[in-house]
Amino acid sequence: MKSSPIVKLLVRRSCAVSNLSFFSLVHNLLPSLLCVIWCFACITASPAQDSAQTPAQSSAQAESKQASEEIATRDEPTTFKVNSKLVVVRAVVRDSQGKAIGTLQQDDFQVFDKGKPQVITQFEVEQPGSLAEKARQVSEKDSSSAAPPEALSATGNAPAAPERFVAYLFDDVHLRFGDLAHVRESAEHHLASLKPTDRAAIFTTSGITTLGFTDDRVKLHDALLHLRPNPISSQSFAHHCPDISYYQADLIINKHDAKAKEDALLEQMECGPKVAGTPGAGDAFIAQGNPVTVLDTLAEAVFSAGDHESRVSLISLKDVVNNVSRMPGQRSIVLVSPGFITPTLEYESADIVDRAVRSQIVINALDARGVYVVLPFGNVEDRVVGPEIRPGESDTTTAVAAASAQSDLLMMLTADTGGIFFHNNNDFDEGFRRVSETPEYTYFLAFVPQNLKLDGSFHTLKVTLKNQPKLNLQARRGYYAPKTFADPNEQAKQEIEEAMYSQEELHSLPVQLHTQFYKAGDDDAKLTVLAHVDLQHLHFRKVEGRNSNVLTCVSALFNRNGNFVQGTEKVVTMNLKDDTLQRRLASGITVKTSFDVKPGDYLIRLVVRDSEGQSMAAENGAVEIR
Repeated sequence: MKSSPIVKLLVRRSCAVSNLSFFSLVHNLLPSLLCVIWCFACITASPAQDSAQTPAQSSAQAESKQASEEIATRDEPTTFKVNSKLVVVRAVVRDSQGKAIGTLQQDDFQVFDKGKPQVITQFEVEQPGSLAEKARQVSEKDSSSAAPPEALSATGNAPAAPERFVAYLFDDVHLRFGDLAHVRESAEHHLASLKPTDRAAIFTTSGITTLGFTDDRVKLHDALLHLRPNPISSQSFAHHCPDISYYQADLIINKHDAKAKEDALLEQMECGPKVAGTPGAGDAFIAQGNPVTVLDTLAEAVFSAGDHESRVSLISLKDVVNNVSRMPGQRSIVLVSPGFITPTLEYESADIVDRAVRSQIVINALDARGVYVVLPFGNVEDRVVGPEIRPGESDTTTAVAAASAQSDLLMMLTADTGGIFFHNNNDFDEGFRRVSETPEYTYFLAFVPQNLKLDGSFHTLKVTLKNQPKLNLQARRGYYAPKTFADPNEQAKQEIEEAMYSQEELHSLPVQLHTQFYKAGDDDAKLTVLAHVDLQHLHFRKVEGRNSNVLTCVSALFNRNGNFVQGTEKVVTMNLKDDTLQRRLASGITVKTSFDVKPGDYLIRLVVRDSEGQSMAAENGAVEIR
């Protein structure tokens, strides 16, 4: 047996005093001997003491071990099963006076996909202003509940949460200076009258001017002052000959319209040689050679420039939709533009509509041209020609068609998302008032298309009302089929993310949200979000005698302007025995998430989803930490 250091020390000490008397030896060694006895007692008793636990302690440890084996929480993503593509249709129904109504039921609607009736699998009615009210109710409920003595400041008051988020997108790529000056002045009048619960943001299609969501009037005013026309490439052909628009270039290049080409050739023959030497890139096309070749080269260059500007504007609109989709409230976009055509970008346009509808975003549009008149002799801002040059009747017809086509995209975006298109009117003050409003009621209809082919084809949609002839219905006109289905895991993550940034409350799962905060100091606080999940309505799958399911709980914080602050995702894996499941059905489970925050006003968004039933719950809360 190996001696301990304490024993060796005592042995050395005893040898050193061996010449002393017996009583002296005992007297000197007695304290050390007592120390040795005490040490050995501690060494030998410790294992026995650990093993000799009370029955209650042993039972508690066993239950804790069993619970850890049956319920595990981790901070990593899980796998969901997504088997189909859900098509969401946003519909607004108005009476003869233009007032939106919200009393219709699911059975009042019919949806047709390529003429075939569809089964509506999801139906929701949205009403503005519900987010802040429900958030206040959650906070007031928490405030009225009993708090532990050590948490005297555990609950806070609900702040005046922002309810509406409106993004103003100015199409400075296509806007002319005169039109921009008029709409900018009216926009300033409008933004000066925002409500305390409104948040506004300013974006431009060029990306040069950007201001995130705020209620600061000074910042909004300054952003408006910085708005300028920012054409990208079309200015290179401002004074070319012949004067071909993007619309006419599309007719020549893609539609092979013989009449459009003939009109351009006639104009080229009249004006081409007479404007040789005109400053600008157009000089390159006033060259000797085959007129048809010269015209084709010019048309391709004009189309390429126009296509690039339209693509940039659509990309900017898509970015704004994605930005607005992360705002926790009533969301809309006001597109201020003279309009533009997208002859080769129909799929991209439909994708924007789909994203907006799924995110419950209304796109409104204001035609910055006001009452638009096509001048019979052209626009002086576009042409530098002599008085003897006069466009013919065909030129005017093409210009009228081009001006009308510019409105098509704005009309489609607003109609398909339940928005308002303000056009052919110079009262921009009234225009901004109307396009900034949101419908009092909006219906969301969803269906799963049967035997959907992944061919990217366009599916026409028709939504009708049963026995409601006096009501006016506005809904999207179609969608493009996907070319590939998204990865199931990525699709599930996207659905959770969309729900987290949405304003809508979902109750497919019985979940209760509670909040508390503890102030550690004047500048620091610990905010706790508690999600209590009732398991009685969950579906469990039997795996090796256990009841299995996975819950993903996402808690997110937003500041007073609705900007995302931080979020946490917790994954709860359940493999419950039958007796444990019975107990849990009565008590449920609680998932706790904590955040380190600074004093301020916060909106809270809780999303819970289970993997087996693919059901989802979403709750809103608000807290004021002072």
